[in-house]
Amino acid sequence: MNQDPFGNQQYEQQPRRRGFNPRLLILVLFAGYAAYYYFSNRTTDPLTGEKVLIDKSISPDDEKAMGLQAFEEILQKEQPVDPNSQIAQQVRGIAQRLIAKVPQVTDDVAAEHGLQANHVEKTFDWDVAVLNSEQANAFCLPGGKMAVYTGLVPVAQNADAMAVVMGHEISHALLRHGAQRMSRGKLEQLGQMAGAASGMDAGTMQTVMSAYGYGSALPYARSQESQADELGLMLAAAACFNPQEAIPLWQRMDQMSGGNNPPEFSSTHPSAGTRMEHLQALMPKALAFRQKYCGQGGAGAATN
Repeated sequence: MNQDPFGNQQYEQQPRRRGFNPRLLILVLFAGYAAYYYFSNRTTDPLTGEKVLIDKSISPDDEKAMGLQAFEEILQKEQPVDPNSQIAQQVRGIAQRLIAKVPQVTDDVAAEHGLQANHVEKTFDWDVAVLNSEQANAFCLPGGKMAVYTGLVPVAQNADAMAVVMGHEISHALLRHGAQRMSRGKLEQLGQMAGAASGMDAGTMQTVMSAYGYGSALPYARSQESQADELGLMLAAAACFNPQEAIPLWQRMDQMSGGNNPPEFSSTHPSAGTRMEHLQALMPKALAFRQKYCGQGGAGAATN
């Protein structure tokens, strides 16, 4: 307190103390939990040699149960072709050849990284259906439930190309890409919750998530596609299909799209050109797999 010459008392203004911001604590807690979740659930994928995030609470049996439920729902909505039809029998035959080579191929691929395959396929209940649809597509759900759409047949044109596609889809399940995406989704949810708790407005949140998508989520999805391309090509080659049919297959896929595919940077899948370059680079390795399992002449190879 000061006193002026006129005898008036003056009080000095004390600097205002900033109160504790609880939002900062919330952000720190979210960040801490996210870091704990990330590092405590990291594991090495023996089929790629890379560190991946798979929630330890998601077991292969859990994935199989979810895959079965999804498969049953799809079969209720879609129209399967007669299982005794020629196309259904041919697709089942391709699937059987690929499935038979899964243990050996995964052992070989894991050994390249000095690791042992986890043989997640031991928990699978394999099944394949052919669905009547114009879609040029196929899928393999966790647990081994597969489907091929009839629209893929004229694009594949032959059993070798069909085996490349089916090998790719099987590889997604073997690599546990579904569990990886679910685990990554939990981290994304934590980030969104942290943003909301910090008072971030909707526009800023949208900008942040868009940047995350282009900078992390989409490249991550494209990386999974490339992993499935590689393992699937080795699987097809080891099952005595001609891996070289992968290149004209993707040429036809590209022609079918008519150039209407989104730019690669904004897509979950590599462009057809990138895929063909990658597959061509893998061809010596794939042909070596075919030589190892099928002999000099590729005995048992599918014919066009």
